Amino acid sequence: MGNKAIEITLMGRTYSIACPDGQETALRHVANNLEKQLMSLKARTNNISREEIAIMAALNTGYELLEEQQKNQDYNKQMDEKIGLLQSTLEDALVERSTKSD
Repeated sequence: MGNKAIEITLMGRTYSIACPDGQETALRHVANNLEKQLMSLKARTNNISREEIAIMAALNTGYELLEEQQKNQDYNKQMDEKIGLLQSTLEDALVERSTKSD
């Protein structure tokens, strides 16, 4: 699978970004969300550099990712517990059935 360069604009600057074929829409979507976040941060802060705004956006995004990862871990743990309970229930039912058959 190859890469091709696409252009995205963030805070008035255009960047040429290498993107795997077929992922252009996803990258543009991420860039649009990032642009909204950057503009929101810029509007709420006074006299900070682009670099500082980018760092704040990266920290916000990293925190959101961490929260989602924790939710996924919690969900996986719940599913593992439910699967274990279901397996135990099925095993008990099979044992009970086999003892009644004897």
